[in-house]
Formats: sequence, C-alpha cells, structure tokens
Amino acid sequence: MRNQSKAYLLTTLVITFWATAASAFKVALKYVVPSTLLFYSIFFSTVVLGLILLARGGLKELTGFRKNTIARAAILGFLNPFLYYAVLFKAYALLPGQIAMSLNYGWPLILTLFSVPILQQQLSRSQLLAVLVSFLGAVIIATRGELTGFGDVSSSGILLAGGSTLIWACYWLFNAKDGLDPVAKLFTGFCFGLIFTTIFGLLFHGIHLPPPAAWLPLVYISLFEMSITFTLWLTALQLSSSAARIGNLIYITPFFSLLILHLVIGEKIYPATFVGLLLIVGSILFQSIKKRNTA
Repeated sequence: MRNQSKAYLLTTLVITFWATAASAFKVALKYVVPSTLLFYSIFFSTVVLGLILLARGGLKELTGFRKNTIARAAILGFLNPFLYYAVLFKAYALLPGQIAMSLNYGWPLILTLFSVPILQQQLSRSQLLAVLVSFLGAVIIATRGELTGFGDVSSSGILLAGGSTLIWACYWLFNAKDGLDPVAKLFTGFCFGLIFTTIFGLLFHGIHLPPPAAWLPLVYISLFEMSITFTLWLTALQLSSSAARIGNLIYITPFFSLLILHLVIGEKIYPATFVGLLLIVGSILFQSIKKRNTA
C-alpha cells in the first residue's frame, strides 16, 4: 500500500473515532463530574502514549530534550490537555452535545485572527469574510437560529465552548515545528498535563474513584479521542504528500458526530445546528482553498 493510501486509511479511522467523541463525552458525564473525567482520561492517555512511544523505540528522543524544550512542553501541556479539556468537558456538561461540538470546530478561524497580533500577519478580505461567516454560524448554533438570545441554552456553556476554541488555537500557534518526534512531544505534554490535572483535582474537587459504569467511556475517551487517535493523525500527516489533502477531510467529522449524537444520545438535531455548522466548516474550507490557490 502506498504512503498516500495509508494516510487516507488512517484519516478515515481518525474521522470515525473523533466523530464518536461528543457522544462519549455526554455518556461519561452522566456518571462523573468534568474534573473526574479530566483526570482519568488524561491519566490513561499518558500511559498509552508512553507505551506507544516505547513500542516505537522513541524513548531515546526524550533524552535529547533541552531545558527550553521541557519548558515549552510544560506550557503546551498546560494548554493541552489540561486547560483545553477542563474547559471543553465543562462546556459539554452544560450544553447539548451538538452545540458544544459545533462551536468547538471554529478554532481554525480563531487561529487566523490570532496570527494578526502574534505573528504580525495581515488579514486578507477573503480571510475576514471567512471569519465573519464562521461567527454568524456560531451565533446561529448558540441561539438555535433565533439570533436574539440563547433561550434556555446555558450562556456559561456557550462562553466555555468558545473559550475552548481560543485555547486550542493558542496551542497550535505555540506548537512550533522544531524537528522533535511529534509523539515524544505529545507524551511530554501529556505528562505535564497530568501533573497540572492532579494538582487541580487535589486542590479543588478531590480525585474520586469513578463508578463501574463510567470506566468504559473514560477508557474509550482516553484511547479514541486522545492518545491513539492523536498518534494516528500525526502518522497520517507524516505519510501524506500534502497535509491539505487529508486536512480538509477532517471537516466531515462534525456531521458524522451529529448523526451519532442523535443515534446514541438521542439528541434532537436542530436545523439551526446543521446550518451553522455548514457555515463554519464552509468558511474554513473556503479559506483553505483560497490560501492554496494563492500560494
């Protein structure tokens, strides 16, 4: 099998796993509070990433980390997995899965906005249009198409879901290409994330043993939202002749996620969610294609 074919196969698996994540979050949050979900999902993910690194013979990569690399890993680990998932899980606890998931997919446009003050890049008219269309899509989703208010939707949940996109964009903005093994860097980030999560849990909520019914969704999230799926995605990017060839396929994921939320959780999918998601994903793809054509 050629590398590009392998990349497509791995991307298909990634889409499948990430499409189930929103439903897995909602199932897990029936049994545990967000802080418990945060601790155990990061704990198991860190263990699995360590085993993956060991199996790949990548532990030697860790010995080459310099002090500044470790410091950056600590910052990245604070952003993701600790802060990102702490905010995201709380948003899922407060919102219908379809709203939390859909709003979370607007992070590429936030990344575009952040690149202006941080990277000193200029915003083109097409990029500005994409951001405005995406923002309109987010408003339609958050208000269920009413546009005048959130109704019975948690405003705190909306702010948290929006905040998760800001954190995720910051993570990718500071996650510079430095020649380090991506799985080794991911593992060290999760190690620091686990430290922050443990301190957070001990200080504010305590660390409690989940009930038996929670273990399956907790382990599932650890494996197929985080550790294994992150590794599959990084591998697919390495195998693909162009990141854009598989990157745009990821935006099929939220539409599959809506279907799974309906079938597994029983959520009624609002037409406004679908319309808003189309606007968000469409604006991202438009910006991606426009950038490729002008490159």
